[in-house]
Amino acid sequence: MSTAKQAVDQWHKTQCPYCGVGCGLTVGAKNNRVVKVKGDATHPSTKGMICKKPIFLPESLKTQDRLHYPQIRVHQDLNMFMRASWDETMNHIGAKFKQVLQDHGPDAIAFYGSGQFSTEDYYVANKLAKGFLGTNNFDANSRLCMGSAVVGYASMLGSDGPPPSYSDIELADCFFLIGTNTAACHPVVFNRIKKHKKKNPDVKIIVVDPRRTKTADAADLHLSIKPGSDVALLNSMLYVLMTEQLIDEQFIAEHTERFDEAMANGMLWPPEKAAEVCGVTADEIRQAARMFGQSSAALSFWSMGVNQSTVGVAKNHGIINLHLATGKIGTPGNGPFSLTGQPNAMGGREVGGLSHLLPGYRLVVNETHRQEAADLWGVPVQNINTKPGKAAIEMFKAAAAGEIKILWIACTNPVVSMPDTDTVEAALRRAELVIVQDAYHPTDTTKFAHVLLPAAQFSEREGVMTNSERRITYLPKMVDPPGEALPDWEIFARFGREMGYLGDFSYETAADVFAEFVQFTEGRVCDYSTVTHDRLIQEGPLQWPVIDSQNKGQGDTGLYTDLKFPTPNGRAKFFPPKHAMPHEVADETYPLVLTTGRLANQWHTMTRTGKSASLLKGEPKPFIEIHPADAEKYKIERNKMVRIVSRRGVAVVPARITNAIREGTVFMPFHWGRLQGYNLSANNLTNDAVDPISQEPELKACAVSVSPVWLSDFEERMEKASQTEKKTELIAGD
Repeated sequence: MSTAKQAVDQWHKTQCPYCGVGCGLTVGAKNNRVVKVKGDATHPSTKGMICKKPIFLPESLKTQDRLHYPQIRVHQDLNMFMRASWDETMNHIGAKFKQVLQDHGPDAIAFYGSGQFSTEDYYVANKLAKGFLGTNNFDANSRLCMGSAVVGYASMLGSDGPPPSYSDIELADCFFLIGTNTAACHPVVFNRIKKHKKKNPDVKIIVVDPRRTKTADAADLHLSIKPGSDVALLNSMLYVLMTEQLIDEQFIAEHTERFDEAMANGMLWPPEKAAEVCGVTADEIRQAARMFGQSSAALSFWSMGVNQSTVGVAKNHGIINLHLATGKIGTPGNGPFSLTGQPNAMGGREVGGLSHLLPGYRLVVNETHRQEAADLWGVPVQNINTKPGKAAIEMFKAAAAGEIKILWIACTNPVVSMPDTDTVEAALRRAELVIVQDAYHPTDTTKFAHVLLPAAQFSEREGVMTNSERRITYLPKMVDPPGEALPDWEIFARFGREMGYLGDFSYETAADVFAEFVQFTEGRVCDYSTVTHDRLIQEGPLQWPVIDSQNKGQGDTGLYTDLKFPTPNGRAKFFPPKHAMPHEVADETYPLVLTTGRLANQWHTMTRTGKSASLLKGEPKPFIEIHPADAEKYKIERNKMVRIVSRRGVAVVPARITNAIREGTVFMPFHWGRLQGYNLSANNLTNDAVDPISQEPELKACAVSVSPVWLSDFEERMEKASQTEKKTELIAGD
């Protein structure tokens, strides 16, 4: 037995707090600290597989910058805070809320939450905002990653929710990976695909990505398309499927509608035309379509490269069209499978955690849905606003314009993660009250707060999360939170009571909250109304729909296996996606297209992973990838500093000259914010243009220029000295 294992007092089964794969973890605690993390071989989703990030959780959970107590800013212009009691803080916030509600109405208030919330956190905050305060201005950072997928599923299949399960990976013989660097962003899924292909060499992998990544290295076919040209590619693949008789006419006739519209649209895109738009060959497009169409079972995986676009919904429609046209949905090994960015982004959608939703996949614009929510909450239906609230980008623009007076931000760091950082900072400066609820301080966002609320985080609270395959996992409390930190749901419940809603927010435990929420799922596509905390503890993770109180959710439950869809006529609906290039395209002033993305060992804004020397060791600073031809053209030298300029701002990072990026495109990781160095942030550059339907921003494409930064001999020596010092610190930290 290892020394580390002997040092553990108790082992706990839980779920990883990082990406939406939702890997099962076994966590060891000793002396009120998490000391060991390993994979849980019994978790049905991932069977013991994990990536590096959770292994190093012990380094980042209890650190010097943890928030211990509520604090109120004592000077508007100085970063000075005074410790306050919870009662004092709630009273302070409540007084301002009451004043703003009286003077400006509920639309002057907004909440911005997180896919890192537990389902219980999401539910209480959503209930407070939409059911009692009367504002639908409750959105979450899930809007930045999954907004377009939500609309794609709901508009075509009748409801949100990925139809396949992870177990379908071993049943598929074709994988279509588009807009996803799966190896870096969802490594356990990627490793499972690779393992399956190793056992079955005839399995085909198609990767669509402007960069050649480790994901693309595993592909039988890599389509290095121009950023933003996905719709042209998808329409052209449909053209090939139709013209080469690779469609399932019986499935189309019996289970779908509007195929004629999709067909007419697809026929406008022969491969020769699409090849010019996409920057690949017509033969490559045909090859991709044939691999997909001739397979017996095909899984499509996509992520931010599809969703974060001004035509993100159209891209989702294009992907799902391929599955409907070939009948590759609802059967083993088949289906469109969006890869969720955050651990509970799926649960947040179930609970209504976006500004147009109510719990149980209900819509605020639907009169019946509003009445059902009002009845379950015990409020007059008039309490629930009939119009969608402001989505994330709209919310911060409205605050910058002075329309939103109060912003309550919880469990997220939008000053780093949102596009166009200047606008986000302007919003926080202008708002009359900014409440930031977090586990750490300072962050790029907490430095703008008027009130800081200390939140318990992973391992310090209990709750439930739903991963990308609709698997519900119970996360136990393993250690005590520091100081007076509380679970997010409890903070929102305290505030509900402060506002006078005493009986409606009198929960004693997270289990009480969950029991109330699951009533909203009964009879819905996401039904798990028979699930309780106790059941999850006793039986382990369950996958919805959990159709009864027996063990019906432990296996792998696909959606639409009866080929009946939750639409008025039971048919899935084709859409004819229209091609449009990104909001910003290259021009003489800004001749390159910047795309952004993740690194394998970091997550989101590095609030946790950035505290691990082990995870920082490989990539301690951001960089820009640039093609050799572009480097030569703009006089960029390898590893030298580059100034990147967009219409909104500037970044300065070292260059990596590589053939892995297509000519005319550059890449930066987005994890770094201004707190780590003003010019290190990729979102200094990005634009806040959004898909008009999903309101998801186009973080994957903006126009930039690049130029070398000419350092003096003295500055160059100082830079080298800084790098040496950093390397020494990292070695010492190990």
